[in-house]
Amino acid sequence: MRICLKGGRVFDPERSLDGQADLLIKKDRIEAIAPQIKTDDALIIDLAGKMVLPGFIDLHVHLREPGFEDKETIASGTAAAVAGGITAVAAMPNTKPPPDNPAAIRFIEEKAAAAGFCRVYPIGTLSHQRKGGKAADLASLYEAGVRAFSDDGAPVANSRLFKEILQELARYPDAVAIAHSEELPLSAGGLLHEGAVSRRLGLPAVPAAAETIGVARDILLAAATGARLHLAHLSTAGSVELLAWARERGLPVTAEVTPHHLLLTDEEILRSGALAKVNPPLRTEDDCRVLQEALRTGLIDIIATDHAPHRLSEKEAGLEEAPCGIAGLETAVPLLLTGLVNRGKLSLADLVRVYSSRPAELLGLPGGSLQPGAKADIAVLDLEAAGKIDPQSFYSRAKHSPFAGCSYLGGPVMTIVEGKIKMEQGIVYGANR
Repeated sequence: MRICLKGGRVFDPERSLDGQADLLIKKDRIEAIAPQIKTDDALIIDLAGKMVLPGFIDLHVHLREPGFEDKETIASGTAAAVAGGITAVAAMPNTKPPPDNPAAIRFIEEKAAAAGFCRVYPIGTLSHQRKGGKAADLASLYEAGVRAFSDDGAPVANSRLFKEILQELARYPDAVAIAHSEELPLSAGGLLHEGAVSRRLGLPAVPAAAETIGVARDILLAAATGARLHLAHLSTAGSVELLAWARERGLPVTAEVTPHHLLLTDEEILRSGALAKVNPPLRTEDDCRVLQEALRTGLIDIIATDHAPHRLSEKEAGLEEAPCGIAGLETAVPLLLTGLVNRGKLSLADLVRVYSSRPAELLGLPGGSLQPGAKADIAVLDLEAAGKIDPQSFYSRAKHSPFAGCSYLGGPVMTIVEGKIKMEQGIVYGANR
């Protein structure tokens, strides 16, 4: 079957495409884009007043399965993704058991295929069982198709071991290590950012140096080994300075930032309590400003949600006991449009770059462009859609958010994956809330 998306504003910065046009989909691919397409055998969808973009790609998502299905499943997490205009996700490996072998990778791929919502790319572990004691079997993971490796949730604290891992990954074409950069002795026991809010509350805190020391170490080890390094969820101005240092020296280092680190500060703890507890913690207004500017200039390459769902009962246990994490797949696009694009802090073209085309480029994935012949992974936005964030409407099992009640202007109204409509007007076909 063919689908013709008619009359929308087709927007693809990678191809310098921005204007009203029709887009024709045949099976799983984009067949044509033209000012007017006449066809007698296609489903016609009128998208006048809407914007047609490459589908968003999220490189940092916790799907929790296997082992923590009470928090999220591959099915519920990928339904949440397409609800948010996201056509592909990379699944972080802090599951039980973690994916440190090809069989575990196949399990995730098969579960994602059975769910049938969006593409899922499993990230393999850096260390065996994600315990940081010895390297994972990187060769067999690479042979199984894994290209990104991480122990996210914790760093590989042993610098000698991390160097050895990076040396091995440097031998594999296109392999990248995704670093959770953290100096654990400095962050241990900390509940929020070390600053005015932590002093006011009298709570143990995490200094910015806990991240920047880790970032510095990871960059230096990447320089020593020649491995590709991707810095996960940067949160401090100091980390941005170190990233700039690496770029000036031509090192193969990329970085990402989350919507919550761009839009929220540690003051949010005073309003939302443990709902705003994340790792790394929310920082200061100055950090937000530096992160936003680094994203705008391209120093930070990618936005990724670090979607980290938990049960509400866990978050209600109080700041000290609650786990870190925010569910972000369904809120990212409306919040980024409202908080950054509509305020002139990031162009719409840059949003597509950092949340679609650049993630596809980093891992060599399909998507990120509306090139005829490419996979038909498409997000349709209504830039005039207004509403408030309602966690009870989430497809994610984590029906809570520090953004609850926040107003937004603009959001996804249709998601197409491999030529199939997965979400329309907020309804994900085949999924339960």
